[in-house]
Amino acid sequence: MPKGPLGRSTGGAGLAADRVLAAGSTARILLGATVRGLRGDDCADLGPTAGFARFSGAPEPVRRAAAARAAGRLALAPAQIAEVDAERVAGWVAEQYPARRWPGAVLGAPHGAATHLAVALGVPWLPATFETTVSWSGGTVDRPRAALDHGAALAGRLLAGNPDVHVRQVHCPASRGAAAGATVTLAVRWRSLPGAYARFLADRLEPGAPVLLLDDARTWPVRDEGNGHSFQLGSPASGLDPVDFHPDAHALRQVLRSAGGDGARWEPPEVTSPQSFAEHGVESGFAHGLDSWAGRHGHPVHRVLAPQPDALSAATADLYRQWLRRAGKTGDRLVVECGRLLDPWQVIRAGLVPYWCENATRRRVDGVEYWLAGSEPFSSVDVLPEPPGVRSPALAGLPQWLAVAGFGRRRRALDRGAARGYPVATVPTRRATEVLRNQPYDLPVAPPLAMTEALAALREAGAAQGLLVS
Repeated sequence: MPKGPLGRSTGGAGLAADRVLAAGSTARILLGATVRGLRGDDCADLGPTAGFARFSGAPEPVRRAAAARAAGRLALAPAQIAEVDAERVAGWVAEQYPARRWPGAVLGAPHGAATHLAVALGVPWLPATFETTVSWSGGTVDRPRAALDHGAALAGRLLAGNPDVHVRQVHCPASRGAAAGATVTLAVRWRSLPGAYARFLADRLEPGAPVLLLDDARTWPVRDEGNGHSFQLGSPASGLDPVDFHPDAHALRQVLRSAGGDGARWEPPEVTSPQSFAEHGVESGFAHGLDSWAGRHGHPVHRVLAPQPDALSAATADLYRQWLRRAGKTGDRLVVECGRLLDPWQVIRAGLVPYWCENATRRRVDGVEYWLAGSEPFSSVDVLPEPPGVRSPALAGLPQWLAVAGFGRRRRALDRGAARGYPVATVPTRRATEVLRNQPYDLPVAPPLAMTEALAALREAGAAQGLLVS
């Protein structure tokens, strides 16, 4: 299938796949970062501009309205949801990578460390889930039952043409703010290995090349009636617990007040599955399909199960340090990335050790602090805190981010551009590139990491973190 500028697919009918994937979603950003890293490019052109950054200092009602309008402009119209073709999305993902033979592949949940692993290994990363957003005219952040009703109708239209996916609807004012009342967020999870992925692996992997499947083991209570659509109120990525989305919870009242909602109208739907995998969990059918394909084609499959994102981030940072030192580099300079603020090529070009925080919540920042406290000291620590664009009681304050930078023995740097307007400003991915370009060169880059070395290092470093590697 031919491609136009910026990887846009130009062949076929129906809704373009690059229109389906939510522009600012983690999987979309990580895919772009991996593709660029593998071809030796940075992320200067990646991600949308901060379209409403000028509103960060505006009164809350003005800022909320701007955020909702921006989310609505990027979302699909409800009439378009029936045109979504999950197989076409998989094909678009696969065709972003150059047509060459690869020594392996990484598949699974969206995680910044997976991107760093893939680039160090010199292999592609393929997501097991993609996120799309649909506009919700007349929606509100404080009526989850209305969100469920609206989302169920949308999911039904999507599932009618895509029987091999599961649609997880996520309604989370804590992580999306006012946008949760302007759009519906649907995490579309493949329930089997997409045909486009199977063809890509068959055509592009070297004989016997290993495949690594990354799974997010976090759970969350959901409503699932077994029709292919499930509803999740809140998210592990919010930094809150499920109980914090109870109508009487103080944290919920704070979140809704910040998002322009009213806690008195909050009536959560009944939960049917108290311990379901959260939105980024890999469907068992996807994993079984990959195992079956690999068995037929002679490719070993290894699985990494992460109980929390911190476990994989810490193990990958330790792996990078060992890898850099074996290549004759110091492995003594750390960059702490956050959310969409990452650039795997600039990390490798500068010989840095990367630690990725999923977001700016206290839990994730606690995770990097705990890891740093138990690690050999770094001579420099650069910190890139991504402002989430919302206010929440779960967020880390700038003093905590400064404390992370304080672990550096000689250099302690918190990016002022990202910190300006924190937490309600928005910062594009290219901000990470701008900062990391100022790091001194450490060339030549280390030779590609071997999968056997990576697995051994992940097992050793991840054992204490609860990371399971098979």
